[in-house]
Amino acid sequence: MYIIILSYKCLDKIEEHLAKHRIFLDKYYAANKFICSGAQVPRTGGIIICNSHSKAETEQIITEDPFYIHGAATYNIIEFNPNKYAPDFKVFV
Repeated sequence: MYIIILSYKCLDKIEEHLAKHRIFLDKYYAANKFICSGAQVPRTGGIIICNSHSKAETEQIITEDPFYIHGAATYNIIEFNPNKYAPDFKVFV
């Protein structure tokens, strides 16, 4: 499992590409790759919890994000293995 941390470079570019970014998110929710996502508080970036098979797959997914394509954000990928979780989360592990 991966935590993708987005750091926004320019909020104007984020706003410009937000609608297409949400379409990107919907695609990977439908593919059961994304578990949850949202903006950081304060709004300096975003977080995506991704259930992909590898870091390489996660990196490939990111290349489709309009924020990535238009240079609006940088990405940090953190891999982790959930070993304790709420019962309803078990479907993702």
